[in-house]
Amino acid sequence: MTDTNVGFYADPDETPPLAQAVPLGLQHVLAMFASNVTPSIIVAGAAGLAFGGPEQVYLIQMAMLFAGVATLFQTVGIGPVGARLPIMQGTSFAFVGVLAGVAATQGLSVALSACIIAGVIHFFLGAVIQNLRWLFPPLVTGLVILAIGLYLIPVAIKYAAGGAATFQMEAESFGSLMHWTVALTVVVVSLVLKFFTKGALSNAAILIGLIAGYLVALAFGMVNFGAVQNASWITTITPLPYGFEFSLGAVIAVTLVSIVSAIETVGDTSATTKAGAGRQATDREIAGATYADGLGTAVAGVFGGLPNTSFSQNVGIVGMTGIMSRHVVTIGALVLIVCGLVPKIGAVIASMPLPVLGGGVIVMFGMVASAGLNMLTEVKMNRRNMVIIAVSLAAGLGLNLVPSAVQYLPGVVKTLMTSAVAPTAVIAILLNLVLPDEV
Repeated sequence: MTDTNVGFYADPDETPPLAQAVPLGLQHVLAMFASNVTPSIIVAGAAGLAFGGPEQVYLIQMAMLFAGVATLFQTVGIGPVGARLPIMQGTSFAFVGVLAGVAATQGLSVALSACIIAGVIHFFLGAVIQNLRWLFPPLVTGLVILAIGLYLIPVAIKYAAGGAATFQMEAESFGSLMHWTVALTVVVVSLVLKFFTKGALSNAAILIGLIAGYLVALAFGMVNFGAVQNASWITTITPLPYGFEFSLGAVIAVTLVSIVSAIETVGDTSATTKAGAGRQATDREIAGATYADGLGTAVAGVFGGLPNTSFSQNVGIVGMTGIMSRHVVTIGALVLIVCGLVPKIGAVIASMPLPVLGGGVIVMFGMVASAGLNMLTEVKMNRRNMVIIAVSLAAGLGLNLVPSAVQYLPGVVKTLMTSAVAPTAVIAILLNLVLPDEV
Protein backbone atom coordinates (compact mmCIF):
# COMPACT_ATOMS: atom_id res chain seq x y z
CA MET A 1 0.00 0.00 0.00
CA THR A 2 1.08 3.62 -0.37
CA ASP A 3 0.82 6.77 1.65
CA THR A 4 -1.88 8.14 -0.64
CA ASN A 5 -5.51 7.13 -0.91
CA VAL A 6 -4.82 5.19 -4.10
CA GLY A 7 -2.83 2.02 -3.38
CA PHE A 8 -1.18 -0.61 -5.49
CA TYR A 9 -4.54 -2.25 -6.11
CA ALA A 10 -6.64 0.62 -7.41
CA ASP A 11 -8.21 -1.68 -10.03
CA PRO A 12 -11.21 -3.59 -8.58
CA ASP A 13 -10.29 -6.62 -10.68
CA GLU A 14 -6.79 -6.94 -9.23
CA THR A 15 -6.17 -9.39 -6.39
CA PRO A 16 -3.48 -9.01 -3.72
CA PRO A 17 -1.57 -12.13 -2.67
CA LEU A 18 -3.66 -14.40 -0.39
CA ALA A 19 -1.39 -13.63 2.56
CA GLN A 20 -2.55 -10.01 2.25
CA ALA A 21 -6.07 -10.56 0.88
CA VAL A 22 -7.33 -12.91 3.62
CA PRO A 23 -6.45 -10.64 6.60
CA LEU A 24 -7.94 -7.67 4.71
CA GLY A 25 -11.13 -9.63 4.06
CA LEU A 26 -11.37 -10.57 7.75
CA GLN A 27 -10.82 -6.91 8.67
CA HIS A 28 -13.87 -5.98 6.59
CA VAL A 29 -15.92 -8.59 8.49
CA LEU A 30 -14.69 -7.37 11.90
CA ALA A 31 -15.58 -3.77 11.06
CA MET A 32 -19.22 -4.55 10.31
CA PHE A 33 -19.97 -7.73 12.27
CA ALA A 34 -21.58 -6.24 15.39
CA SER A 35 -23.63 -3.72 13.42
CA ASN A 36 -24.82 -6.47 11.10
CA VAL A 37 -26.33 -8.81 13.71
CA THR A 38 -27.69 -6.21 16.16
CA PRO A 39 -30.80 -5.17 14.15
CA SER A 40 -32.03 -8.78 14.04
CA ILE A 41 -31.71 -9.06 17.82
CA ILE A 42 -33.70 -5.86 18.34
CA VAL A 43 -36.47 -6.71 15.87
CA ALA A 44 -36.72 -10.23 17.34
CA GLY A 45 -37.16 -8.70 20.79
CA ALA A 46 -39.81 -6.29 19.51
CA ALA A 47 -41.67 -9.26 18.01
CA GLY A 48 -41.73 -10.94 21.41
CA LEU A 49 -39.36 -13.79 20.53
CA ALA A 50 -37.59 -15.40 23.47
CA PHE A 51 -34.21 -13.79 24.09
CA GLY A 52 -31.59 -16.39 23.18
CA GLY A 53 -34.27 -18.74 21.83
CA PRO A 54 -34.05 -20.72 18.59
CA GLU A 55 -36.14 -18.23 16.58
CA GLN A 56 -33.85 -15.37 17.54
CA VAL A 57 -30.80 -17.53 16.74
CA TYR A 58 -32.30 -18.20 13.30
CA LEU A 59 -32.73 -14.48 12.58
CA ILE A 60 -29.10 -13.88 13.58
CA GLN A 61 -27.99 -16.69 11.26
CA MET A 62 -29.91 -15.17 8.37
CA ALA A 63 -28.34 -11.76 9.07
CA MET A 64 -24.86 -13.24 8.66
CA LEU A 65 -25.71 -15.55 5.76
CA PHE A 66 -27.50 -13.00 3.59
CA ALA A 67 -25.07 -10.20 4.36
CA GLY A 68 -22.53 -12.51 2.74
CA VAL A 69 -24.85 -13.36 -0.16
CA ALA A 70 -25.73 -9.70 -0.77
CA THR A 71 -22.03 -8.80 -0.69
CA LEU A 72 -21.39 -11.41 -3.40
CA PHE A 73 -24.14 -9.74 -5.44
CA GLN A 74 -22.07 -6.54 -5.20
CA THR A 75 -18.54 -7.86 -5.67
CA VAL A 76 -19.10 -10.73 -8.13
CA GLY A 77 -22.35 -9.57 -9.72
CA ILE A 78 -24.99 -11.17 -11.90
CA GLY A 79 -25.61 -9.41 -15.20
CA PRO A 80 -26.55 -5.79 -14.41
CA VAL A 81 -26.69 -6.59 -10.67
CA GLY A 82 -23.71 -5.48 -8.62
CA ALA A 83 -21.27 -2.58 -8.75
CA ARG A 84 -18.36 -5.06 -8.92
CA LEU A 85 -16.60 -2.89 -6.38
CA PRO A 86 -15.32 -3.64 -2.84
CA ILE A 87 -18.68 -2.82 -1.20
CA MET A 88 -19.63 -4.75 1.93
CA GLN A 89 -23.35 -5.32 2.46
CA GLY A 90 -25.04 -5.88 5.82
CA THR A 91 -28.29 -5.53 7.76
CA SER A 92 -29.21 -1.87 7.92
CA PHE A 93 -30.01 0.05 11.11
CA ALA A 94 -32.10 2.40 8.99
CA PHE A 95 -34.92 -0.16 8.94
CA VAL A 96 -34.87 -1.05 12.64
CA GLY A 97 -37.35 1.59 13.80
CA VAL A 98 -39.96 0.76 11.18
CA LEU A 99 -39.53 -3.02 11.38
CA ALA A 100 -39.50 -3.10 15.19
CA GLY A 101 -42.77 -1.16 15.23
CA VAL A 102 -44.38 -3.39 12.62
CA ALA A 103 -43.11 -6.58 14.29
CA ALA A 104 -44.42 -5.44 17.67
CA THR A 105 -47.90 -4.53 16.41
CA GLN A 106 -48.49 -6.82 13.42
CA GLY A 107 -45.93 -9.61 13.76
CA LEU A 108 -42.82 -10.79 11.95
CA SER A 109 -44.81 -12.21 9.04
CA VAL A 110 -45.99 -8.71 8.09
CA ALA A 111 -42.56 -7.17 8.70
CA LEU A 112 -40.66 -9.72 6.60
CA SER A 113 -43.29 -9.69 3.85
CA ALA A 114 -42.90 -5.91 3.64
CA CYS A 115 -39.13 -6.42 3.32
CA ILE A 116 -39.61 -8.72 0.32
CA ILE A 117 -41.89 -6.29 -1.52
CA ALA A 118 -39.76 -3.26 -0.62
CA GLY A 119 -36.69 -5.16 -1.82
CA VAL A 120 -38.29 -5.76 -5.22
CA ILE A 121 -39.21 -2.06 -5.48
CA HIS A 122 -35.68 -1.15 -4.35
CA PHE A 123 -34.28 -3.40 -7.09
CA PHE A 124 -36.17 -1.55 -9.82
CA LEU A 125 -34.92 1.77 -8.43
CA GLY A 126 -31.61 0.81 -10.02
CA ALA A 127 -33.02 1.81 -13.40
CA VAL A 128 -34.02 5.32 -12.27
CA ILE A 129 -31.88 6.06 -9.21
CA GLN A 130 -29.95 8.84 -10.96
CA ASN A 131 -33.21 10.66 -11.66
CA LEU A 132 -34.38 10.50 -8.01
CA ARG A 133 -31.31 11.92 -6.30
CA TRP A 134 -32.66 15.48 -6.49
CA LEU A 135 -35.49 14.53 -4.09
CA PHE A 136 -32.96 13.60 -1.40
CA PRO A 137 -30.48 16.40 -0.85
CA PRO A 138 -28.34 16.35 2.35
CA LEU A 139 -31.12 18.23 4.18
CA VAL A 140 -33.59 15.35 3.67
CA THR A 141 -31.23 12.39 4.02
CA GLY A 142 -29.51 13.93 7.03
CA LEU A 143 -32.86 14.51 8.74
CA VAL A 144 -34.00 10.94 8.10
CA ILE A 145 -30.78 9.42 9.41
CA LEU A 146 -30.85 11.70 12.45
CA ALA A 147 -34.46 10.65 13.16
CA ILE A 148 -33.46 6.99 12.95
CA GLY A 149 -30.65 7.48 15.47
CA LEU A 150 -32.79 9.50 17.89
CA TYR A 151 -35.59 6.93 17.67
CA LEU A 152 -33.21 4.09 18.53
CA ILE A 153 -31.31 5.71 21.43
CA PRO A 154 -34.00 4.91 24.06
CA VAL A 155 -33.80 1.26 22.96
CA ALA A 156 -30.05 1.34 23.66
CA ILE A 157 -30.57 2.76 27.16
CA LYS A 158 -33.23 0.15 27.99
CA TYR A 159 -30.94 -2.66 26.87
CA ALA A 160 -27.97 -1.25 28.80
CA ALA A 161 -30.07 -1.05 31.97
CA GLY A 162 -31.07 -4.70 31.62
CA GLY A 163 -33.88 -4.87 29.11
CA ALA A 164 -37.37 -3.55 28.58
CA ALA A 165 -40.46 -4.79 30.36
CA THR A 166 -40.94 -7.42 27.65
CA PHE A 167 -37.83 -9.22 28.88
CA GLN A 168 -39.16 -10.49 32.19
CA MET A 169 -35.96 -12.29 33.11
CA GLU A 170 -34.24 -8.88 33.33
CA ALA A 171 -37.10 -6.71 34.59
CA GLU A 172 -36.55 -7.20 38.34
CA SER A 173 -32.97 -5.91 38.27
CA PHE A 174 -33.57 -3.24 35.62
CA GLY A 175 -31.10 -0.37 36.08
CA SER A 176 -28.87 -2.23 38.54
CA LEU A 177 -25.19 -1.36 39.00
CA MET A 178 -24.26 -4.80 37.66
CA HIS A 179 -26.02 -4.13 34.37
CA TRP A 180 -24.49 -0.69 33.97
CA THR A 181 -21.02 -2.03 34.83
CA VAL A 182 -21.30 -4.49 31.96
CA ALA A 183 -22.68 -1.89 29.53
CA LEU A 184 -20.07 0.72 30.41
CA THR A 185 -17.30 -1.85 29.98
CA VAL A 186 -18.39 -2.20 26.36
CA VAL A 187 -18.53 1.57 25.86
CA VAL A 188 -15.15 2.30 27.47
CA VAL A 189 -13.27 -0.52 25.73
CA SER A 190 -14.81 0.43 22.37
CA LEU A 191 -13.85 4.09 22.71
CA VAL A 192 -10.32 3.37 23.92
CA LEU A 193 -9.64 1.01 21.03
CA LYS A 194 -11.29 3.28 18.45
CA PHE A 195 -9.29 6.37 19.33
CA PHE A 196 -6.03 5.06 20.83
CA THR A 197 -5.22 2.22 18.43
CA LYS A 198 -4.94 1.83 14.67
CA GLY A 199 -5.65 -0.72 11.96
CA ALA A 200 -7.64 -3.86 12.71
CA LEU A 201 -7.98 -3.09 16.44
CA SER A 202 -9.51 0.30 15.72
CA ASN A 203 -11.82 -1.04 13.01
CA ALA A 204 -13.04 -3.87 15.26
CA ALA A 205 -13.38 -1.64 18.33
CA ILE A 206 -17.08 -2.26 18.95
CA LEU A 207 -16.77 -6.01 18.37
CA ILE A 208 -13.87 -6.25 20.84
CA GLY A 209 -15.82 -4.06 23.28
CA LEU A 210 -18.74 -6.49 23.08
CA ILE A 211 -16.39 -9.40 23.77
CA ALA A 212 -14.98 -7.56 26.82
CA GLY A 213 -18.49 -6.86 28.12
CA TYR A 214 -19.45 -10.48 27.43
CA LEU A 215 -16.53 -11.67 29.58
CA VAL A 216 -17.52 -9.33 32.44
CA ALA A 217 -21.13 -10.57 32.19
CA LEU A 218 -19.80 -14.15 32.27
CA ALA A 219 -17.90 -13.36 35.48
CA PHE A 220 -21.14 -11.98 36.97
CA GLY A 221 -22.96 -15.21 36.08
CA MET A 222 -25.26 -13.48 33.59
CA VAL A 223 -24.56 -15.75 30.59
CA ASN A 224 -26.65 -18.84 29.85
CA PHE A 225 -25.05 -21.32 27.44
CA GLY A 226 -28.11 -23.58 27.21
CA ALA A 227 -28.99 -22.40 23.71
CA VAL A 228 -25.40 -22.92 22.53
CA GLN A 229 -25.40 -26.52 23.72
CA ASN A 230 -28.73 -27.23 22.02
CA ALA A 231 -27.86 -25.51 18.72
CA SER A 232 -26.91 -27.70 15.77
CA TRP A 233 -23.77 -27.30 13.67
CA ILE A 234 -25.53 -26.86 10.33
CA THR A 235 -28.48 -24.53 9.83
CA THR A 236 -31.68 -25.44 8.04
CA ILE A 237 -32.81 -22.60 5.78
CA THR A 238 -36.58 -22.22 5.60
CA PRO A 239 -38.37 -20.16 2.91
CA LEU A 240 -41.00 -17.82 4.37
CA PRO A 241 -40.45 -19.09 7.94
CA TYR A 242 -43.29 -16.89 9.23
CA GLY A 243 -45.51 -17.07 6.16
CA PHE A 244 -46.47 -14.17 3.90
CA GLU A 245 -48.87 -11.47 5.10
CA PHE A 246 -49.44 -8.23 3.23
CA SER A 247 -49.94 -4.86 4.92
CA LEU A 248 -50.02 -1.73 2.77
CA GLY A 249 -48.89 0.53 5.61
CA ALA A 250 -45.90 -1.68 6.40
CA VAL A 251 -44.91 -1.88 2.73
CA ILE A 252 -45.10 1.90 2.28
CA ALA A 253 -43.07 2.52 5.44
CA VAL A 254 -40.33 0.02 4.58
CA THR A 255 -40.23 1.22 0.95
CA LEU A 256 -39.71 4.83 2.05
CA VAL A 257 -36.71 3.74 4.10
CA SER A 258 -35.51 1.66 1.13
CA ILE A 259 -35.43 4.77 -1.04
CA VAL A 260 -33.33 6.58 1.57
CA SER A 261 -31.11 3.49 1.81
CA ALA A 262 -30.69 3.50 -1.98
CA ILE A 263 -29.50 7.11 -1.86
CA GLU A 264 -27.01 6.16 0.89
CA THR A 265 -25.71 3.34 -1.29
CA VAL A 266 -25.17 5.81 -4.13
CA GLY A 267 -23.07 7.87 -1.74
CA ASP A 268 -21.11 4.84 -0.53
CA THR A 269 -20.45 3.72 -4.10
CA SER A 270 -19.16 7.16 -5.05
CA ALA A 271 -17.05 7.33 -1.88
CA THR A 272 -15.55 3.90 -2.59
CA THR A 273 -14.36 4.77 -6.10
CA LYS A 274 -13.07 8.14 -4.91
CA ALA A 275 -11.20 6.71 -1.92
CA GLY A 276 -9.83 3.59 -3.60
CA ALA A 277 -9.32 4.61 -7.23
CA GLY A 278 -9.39 8.41 -7.24
CA ARG A 279 -12.31 8.62 -9.67
CA GLN A 280 -16.07 9.13 -9.80
CA ALA A 281 -18.42 6.14 -9.86
CA THR A 282 -19.90 5.36 -13.25
CA ASP A 283 -23.64 5.24 -13.90
CA ARG A 284 -23.39 1.47 -14.39
CA GLU A 285 -21.68 1.04 -11.01
CA ILE A 286 -24.31 3.14 -9.24
CA ALA A 287 -27.18 1.30 -10.93
CA GLY A 288 -25.53 -2.08 -10.26
CA ALA A 289 -25.03 -1.23 -6.59
CA THR A 290 -28.71 -0.30 -6.27
CA TYR A 291 -29.84 -3.48 -8.04
CA ALA A 292 -27.70 -5.52 -5.61
CA ASP A 293 -29.14 -3.64 -2.62
CA GLY A 294 -32.70 -4.46 -3.65
CA LEU A 295 -32.04 -8.05 -4.68
CA GLY A 296 -30.15 -8.73 -1.44
CA THR A 297 -33.03 -7.31 0.60
CA ALA A 298 -35.71 -9.30 -1.25
CA VAL A 299 -33.83 -12.61 -1.11
CA ALA A 300 -32.99 -12.14 2.58
CA GLY A 301 -36.65 -11.39 3.35
CA VAL A 302 -37.76 -14.65 1.73
CA PHE A 303 -35.66 -16.61 4.22
CA GLY A 304 -36.20 -14.48 7.34
CA GLY A 305 -33.42 -11.91 6.95
CA LEU A 306 -33.73 -8.15 7.34
CA PRO A 307 -32.96 -5.59 4.59
CA ASN A 308 -29.37 -5.20 3.42
CA THR A 309 -27.48 -2.09 2.43
CA SER A 310 -23.89 -0.95 1.88
CA PHE A 311 -21.81 -0.40 5.01
CA SER A 312 -20.10 2.98 5.20
CA GLN A 313 -17.47 1.87 7.72
CA ASN A 314 -16.10 -0.53 5.13
CA VAL A 315 -15.73 2.34 2.68
CA GLY A 316 -13.40 3.82 5.28
CA ILE A 317 -11.27 0.67 5.20
CA VAL A 318 -10.86 0.98 1.42
CA GLY A 319 -9.70 4.56 1.87
CA MET A 320 -7.37 3.64 4.73
CA THR A 321 -5.68 0.70 2.99
CA GLY A 322 -5.84 2.04 -0.56
CA ILE A 323 -6.76 -1.49 -1.71
CA MET A 324 -9.65 -1.38 -4.15
CA SER A 325 -9.76 -5.11 -4.96
CA ARG A 326 -13.32 -6.44 -4.92
CA HIS A 327 -11.92 -9.93 -4.41
CA VAL A 328 -10.75 -8.93 -0.91
CA VAL A 329 -14.34 -8.14 0.08
CA THR A 330 -15.48 -11.36 -1.61
CA ILE A 331 -13.33 -13.23 0.93
CA GLY A 332 -15.16 -11.37 3.71
CA ALA A 333 -18.48 -12.36 2.14
CA LEU A 334 -17.50 -16.03 2.17
CA VAL A 335 -16.56 -15.77 5.87
CA LEU A 336 -20.02 -14.36 6.65
CA ILE A 337 -21.73 -17.14 4.70
CA VAL A 338 -19.83 -19.80 6.65
CA CYS A 339 -20.81 -18.08 9.93
CA GLY A 340 -24.42 -17.98 8.78
CA LEU A 341 -24.49 -21.70 8.12
CA VAL A 342 -23.30 -22.60 11.64
CA PRO A 343 -26.09 -22.13 14.25
CA LYS A 344 -23.57 -22.55 17.09
CA ILE A 345 -22.18 -19.12 16.16
CA GLY A 346 -25.64 -17.56 16.17
CA ALA A 347 -26.39 -19.15 19.53
CA VAL A 348 -23.22 -17.68 21.05
CA ILE A 349 -24.27 -14.23 19.82
CA ALA A 350 -27.83 -14.78 21.10
CA SER A 351 -26.48 -15.73 24.54
CA MET A 352 -25.15 -12.18 24.87
CA PRO A 353 -26.91 -10.56 27.88
CA LEU A 354 -28.92 -7.45 27.09
CA PRO A 355 -26.58 -5.04 28.95
CA VAL A 356 -23.70 -6.19 26.73
CA LEU A 357 -25.74 -5.47 23.63
CA GLY A 358 -26.92 -2.21 25.20
CA GLY A 359 -23.38 -0.95 25.67
CA GLY A 360 -22.63 -1.66 22.02
CA VAL A 361 -25.76 -0.05 20.63
CA ILE A 362 -25.33 3.09 22.76
CA VAL A 363 -22.26 3.71 20.62
CA MET A 364 -23.76 2.42 17.36
CA PHE A 365 -27.08 4.25 17.61
CA GLY A 366 -25.33 7.40 18.72
CA MET A 367 -23.14 7.13 15.63
CA VAL A 368 -26.24 6.82 13.45
CA ALA A 369 -27.53 10.11 14.86
CA SER A 370 -24.06 11.65 14.45
CA ALA A 371 -23.96 10.56 10.81
CA GLY A 372 -27.22 12.42 10.27
CA LEU A 373 -25.83 15.52 11.96
CA ASN A 374 -22.70 15.26 9.84
CA MET A 375 -24.81 15.32 6.68
CA LEU A 376 -26.72 18.33 7.98
CA THR A 377 -23.44 20.26 8.35
CA GLU A 378 -23.46 20.46 4.55
CA VAL A 379 -26.74 22.40 4.76
CA LYS A 380 -26.89 26.18 5.09
CA MET A 381 -28.72 26.85 8.36
CA ASN A 382 -31.02 29.65 7.23
CA ARG A 383 -34.58 30.13 8.51
CA ARG A 384 -36.10 27.98 5.75
CA ASN A 385 -33.94 24.94 6.41
CA MET A 386 -34.20 25.30 10.18
CA VAL A 387 -38.01 25.30 9.89
CA ILE A 388 -37.88 22.13 7.77
CA ILE A 389 -35.66 20.45 10.36
CA ALA A 390 -37.86 21.60 13.24
CA VAL A 391 -41.21 20.58 11.77
CA SER A 392 -40.01 17.27 10.34
CA LEU A 393 -38.33 16.09 13.55
CA ALA A 394 -41.07 17.39 15.83
CA ALA A 395 -43.81 15.61 13.88
CA GLY A 396 -41.86 12.42 13.16
CA LEU A 397 -40.48 11.80 16.65
CA GLY A 398 -43.42 13.36 18.48
CA LEU A 399 -46.04 11.06 16.96
CA ASN A 400 -43.79 8.08 17.61
CA LEU A 401 -43.48 9.02 21.28
CA VAL A 402 -47.23 9.67 21.64
CA PRO A 403 -48.90 7.16 19.27
CA SER A 404 -52.26 7.60 20.98
CA ALA A 405 -52.40 11.08 19.41
CA VAL A 406 -53.41 9.42 16.13
CA GLN A 407 -55.27 6.43 17.56
CA TYR A 408 -58.38 7.09 15.47
CA LEU A 409 -56.60 7.00 12.12
CA PRO A 410 -57.02 3.91 9.90
CA GLY A 411 -54.51 1.12 10.55
CA VAL A 412 -52.33 1.73 7.48
CA VAL A 413 -52.09 5.48 8.08
CA LYS A 414 -51.47 5.01 11.80
CA THR A 415 -48.58 2.63 11.10
CA LEU A 416 -46.99 5.23 8.84
CA MET A 417 -47.63 8.20 11.12
CA THR A 418 -46.08 6.54 14.19
CA SER A 419 -43.03 5.01 12.48
CA ALA A 420 -40.81 8.08 13.15
CA VAL A 421 -38.89 7.62 9.91
CA ALA A 422 -41.76 7.79 7.39
CA PRO A 423 -43.35 11.06 8.58
CA THR A 424 -39.94 12.70 9.00
CA ALA A 425 -38.99 11.75 5.43
CA VAL A 426 -42.31 12.72 3.82
CA ILE A 427 -42.60 16.06 5.62
CA ALA A 428 -38.96 16.95 4.86
CA ILE A 429 -39.36 16.12 1.16
CA LEU A 430 -42.63 18.07 0.82
CA LEU A 431 -41.41 21.15 2.70
CA ASN A 432 -38.16 21.15 0.76
CA LEU A 433 -40.16 21.16 -2.49
CA VAL A 434 -42.77 23.74 -1.40
CA LEU A 435 -40.94 26.34 0.69
CA PRO A 436 -39.10 28.98 -1.39
CA ASP A 437 -35.33 29.26 -1.11
CA GLU A 438 -33.98 32.16 0.90
CA VAL A 439 -31.56 34.54 -0.78
